[in-house]
Amino acid sequence: MTEPGTPDSGATDEFCTEWPEGYRAAACFTFDLDAEAVALVNDPASADRMSVMSHQSYGPLTGVPRLLRLLDSHGIKATFFVPGFTAHRYPDVIRAIAGAGHEVAHHGYLHEPLTGADEAAETEYLERGLAALTEVTGVRPVGYRAPMWELNYRSPGLLRDRGFLYDSSLMDADLPYELAAGSGSIVEIPIYWGLDDWEQYCYVPGLYETGVIQSPARAREMWSLELAAMRAEGGCFVLTSHPFLSGRPARAAALGEIMAEAVGAGDVWVTTMAEVAAHTRRQRLRPRAPRRIPPGSTSSSPSK
Repeated sequence: MTEPGTPDSGATDEFCTEWPEGYRAAACFTFDLDAEAVALVNDPASADRMSVMSHQSYGPLTGVPRLLRLLDSHGIKATFFVPGFTAHRYPDVIRAIAGAGHEVAHHGYLHEPLTGADEAAETEYLERGLAALTEVTGVRPVGYRAPMWELNYRSPGLLRDRGFLYDSSLMDADLPYELAAGSGSIVEIPIYWGLDDWEQYCYVPGLYETGVIQSPARAREMWSLELAAMRAEGGCFVLTSHPFLSGRPARAAALGEIMAEAVGAGDVWVTTMAEVAAHTRRQRLRPRAPRRIPPGSTSSSPSK
């Protein structure tokens, strides 16, 4: 007998297709508060680049206060994915986020990429980040987002073993689902690159030269179209923003227009990732197992 609110291996439904009464879709506004960590992990010598550090510190120092005001004006509770290093460097900022009723979730310690990391290293990143966020906020996070959205196949099991409810790093669906993890599962809330402000705005010479810095009007148009389409599909719209990018005035204004659209629709459940994950868990879905490509299966066979 499966306990209420736990995944059910005998269930037939794989995806969360039902939302709370009165809602046809869901929307989450999420923020990756990378600050200096994302630059330092890429190049530790960045610590001596005063202008680069000031660009990154704009997020917690100026962007977050503006974004908190914006969220409050729309009555939205958001999710902030925070590296442990950022929490230690800006504890008052993180406490202000939590104090305003927003969710604080795990995003590594120094935004360490998991690609190529062995299990011991990945475990250290998880444990250090957990300790930092719990120390600063007094609350153990239930959500995780891998830096650069790069999970290892062992990551879900490591998260489940540490009591995480959900992850938000994969891109294979428009709806939340239960991701098989060891002998159990965690909820997966999918994301994708088109709903990330990094691709629109990020430019840091010598570190992240991703191309032309786009107009907020362009980003707003794209995200508005995505929101409308996800609403029509009954899906879960997850927008990822970075306070050092979208905390700038014109960009925050464009983001506010998307918030207004989501709230104004009336039938979109605008909430935190933790709430979406808890709702998904209550559906008792059948866990989905990741379909890993077997090692060596991509080798070309010699022609006959």
